[in-house]
Amino acid sequence: MFGIVPVGWFYRDGRATAAGRAFSRFWAAWASLGLPAFGQVGLEVLGRKTGRPLRVAVVVVRHEGEKYLVSMLGECAWVKNVRARGEAALIGRRRSQVRLEEVPVGRRAAIIQEFVRVAPGARPHVGLGADATLAACERVAGRHPVFRIVDEVN
Repeated sequence: MFGIVPVGWFYRDGRATAAGRAFSRFWAAWASLGLPAFGQVGLEVLGRKTGRPLRVAVVVVRHEGEKYLVSMLGECAWVKNVRARGEAALIGRRRSQVRLEEVPVGRRAAIIQEFVRVAPGARPHVGLGADATLAACERVAGRHPVFRIVDEVN
């Protein structure tokens, strides 16, 4: 299924096209049902300017006993909103309010390595395959924000 449609149809220059926005809305709704594979959930964060909820599909990555979110598109809207708010809701089988803390660039590589291993749909955006080396992940770490899920409130 992955790789059938060129990535450029959905995203250009780090921004979603109209098709990408529609696809993202579909996957966010699907992930929020708690049904999809690859550890996807819906991430809902309030807009930093509008205050309206923005919902996207993300993959929760587990690394060394902690949970993380990685932005496959880099500096995108949900990343900016999380930085401004510091919290969001994860929606899967249940809804959890979470506090998120950005991981420094120097500590991202191993988390990104796990991310590309478990999230096949993100690989074209990150530019790495499932077997990416730690050195390759270090090279892209500055372009892909990572957030640790600090607290789940529920």
